[in-house]
Amino acid sequence: MPLVFTLAFRNLFHDRLRFIATVIGIVFSIVLVTVQMGLYFGFGRMVTTMIDHASADLWVMPRGTKCFEDPSLLNTRERYRALAINGVAEAIPLVIGFADWRMPGGAMTPVFVVGSDLRAGGLQPWNLVDGQVEALSSPKAIAVDRSYFDRLGISGLGATAEIRQQPVRVAAVTDGIRSFTTTPFVFMDVDRARTHTGVPSGKATYLLIRLSGDANLDQVRRQLTSDITDVEVLTPAEFRERSRTFWLFSTGAGAALFAGALLGVIVGTVVVAQTLYASTKEHLNEFATLRAMGSSRRYIYNVIVWQALLSAVIGFAFAALISGLVVQLTATTALPIVVTPALVGGLFLLTIIMCIGSSIAAIVQVTRIDPAMVFTR
Repeated sequence: MPLVFTLAFRNLFHDRLRFIATVIGIVFSIVLVTVQMGLYFGFGRMVTTMIDHASADLWVMPRGTKCFEDPSLLNTRERYRALAINGVAEAIPLVIGFADWRMPGGAMTPVFVVGSDLRAGGLQPWNLVDGQVEALSSPKAIAVDRSYFDRLGISGLGATAEIRQQPVRVAAVTDGIRSFTTTPFVFMDVDRARTHTGVPSGKATYLLIRLSGDANLDQVRRQLTSDITDVEVLTPAEFRERSRTFWLFSTGAGAALFAGALLGVIVGTVVVAQTLYASTKEHLNEFATLRAMGSSRRYIYNVIVWQALLSAVIGFAFAALISGLVVQLTATTALPIVVTPALVGGLFLLTIIMCIGSSIAAIVQVTRIDPAMVFTR
């Protein structure tokens, strides 16, 4: 084992209480950053979940639509103009909107209605655990997620309630389709969705465009924009980015998450810097001895940097274990924490940079050492 590593290891573990304080500071910092960034990724993924699961090559929407949940309306006659364009195979109307759900006991709660043409597909419920999508074609049939049973006052398949004073019956049950706004999604046929949301029969929120196999997407998009007035035509990727940007930045949610992550980095850096500085100051005589024996400043700097790296690796290992536990505990909540491999790699690099940056104060202290001080002891 290299002597520089041995010296760093012994310096670090000489005062165990101080070392524990260092590790706690790193763990607190990295766990906080992980939670904040994990919430950011989880929030961004939940914001676009409907767009991700819609079977569409292009989205036609009213001009100025900010996000998927923006219930602006367009005329369904535009659907026939879209179908007349060469390369368009299907133009599926989609109706969304908020409505009041009345439980059997009389209590009410808001729900978010998603209505699509079930024969053409478009946007249907996924992750079905009970019932079938085809059952939604029957009168009064709807699909809900089982995580909202208590919220909706129902027990499962066959349960009844009212939406906008119209009776409904649960014909399909999903698992894991949760709304970041905590308002339950309710899937149904597009015509019933109009009834339950008060949307006129000649209106829709979106048109989901499917292209034929040999169609040119850019060409079809230009034609749609030219033939249909007062609409925007976006690809799924563009619509995802617009929705994500609106919810994360226009509402301030993203700024709050980033501020929490920055606070974690600052706290961790200060704790590690203070600990490394105190440890270096405590061992000034030992470092002076090394200088008197002919060790270069670079060699001593390496000892300090190795101390920082050891602190980073050990602290990150504990932080990763705690963060993994937090991810598991939030997996079934309304807003799960999402940790990707790229985020793990970025956090490890952040830990290294934070700890090495914290060693600067200690290095500055070492530069002032006079080797002659060892002979005055």
